[in-house]
Amino acid sequence: MTDQDVLDQTRHWLEKAVIGLNLCPFAKAVYVKNQVRLVVSHARHADDLLDELDRELDLLVATPAEEIDTTLLIHPTLFDDFLDFNDFLEIAEGVVDEHGLEGVVQLASFHPKFQFDGTEPDDIGNYTNRAPFAILHLLREESIDRAVEAFPEAEAIFEENIKTLEKLGHEGWKALGLKP
Repeated sequence: MTDQDVLDQTRHWLEKAVIGLNLCPFAKAVYVKNQVRLVVSHARHADDLLDELDRELDLLVATPAEEIDTTLLIHPTLFDDFLDFNDFLEIAEGVVDEHGLEGVVQLASFHPKFQFDGTEPDDIGNYTNRAPFAILHLLREESIDRAVEAFPEAEAIFEENIKTLEKLGHEGWKALGLKP
């Protein structure tokens, strides 16, 4: 699979699921303004991916939000197992802290086999965080704050997403050209 394939599949997921289903009401504005940086990682080990995370954090905070508001660090092969990826997230959060960016940058995560605690693997609610590949999403806290001000009932987004996906169902997800 080429980098272009990875980027195409990621953009398809962003456009059809994240933006198309309005799973994140804040995503469309930055996406259409080309303020979302998509980076395909070729890291061979978790340590290499942490090095890439270091570089992407530095770049994000050094670049005006008008140019790069958020970054998706995509790894198409390193974390096939969701639990391994979930364990890695704790270390990745530590990297954010080491950079002194707690309260400045927030990490969100997506994975093809994402599963919330207490759910079954095929629970449609898990699809709110399912993506074609393992993704570390680096978000500026100030951008989140601005978005929440514009969308005062932000805490309701998760519940609305579950309702949307329950209506859509697995067949609807597949009909969007997304992997189950």
